[in-house]
Amino acid sequence: MTDTRTAPYAALLLRLTLGGLFLAHAGLKLFVFTPAGTAAFFGSLGLPPAFGYGVIAAEAVGGLALILGLYARFVALALVPILIGAIVTVHGANGFFAQNPGGGWELAGFWAVMLLVQAGLGDGAYALRRA
Repeated sequence: MTDTRTAPYAALLLRLTLGGLFLAHAGLKLFVFTPAGTAAFFGSLGLPPAFGYGVIAAEAVGGLALILGLYARFVALALVPILIGAIVTVHGANGFFAQNPGGGWELAGFWAVMLLVQAGLGDGAYALRRA
């Protein structure tokens, strides 16, 4: 049975954590890899380089939206394809464990599942705009 007194705060904690992770990854692509470097990496994978810019934007805007609680259910679902793409194009061939050379798909898979959990739980406490 779900504890309706604490579930909104659990959803809030998950929402803040997921949003923070997306902002951190957007920051990594902006300030460490650089937008041009990110686009070049996407191109090296056989994807359109412009996808790199789109992923940076989606991670930044999506992360901020999750933290603020702006339509968190929909934002969480919209971000799942980024992680599936990371698994399919980069991490899947490296095996399961994140410690494998090149990083396995363990963390990206877990992150995608947590986004689905967020979508199922809803916005949680202190959301600015509920879906």
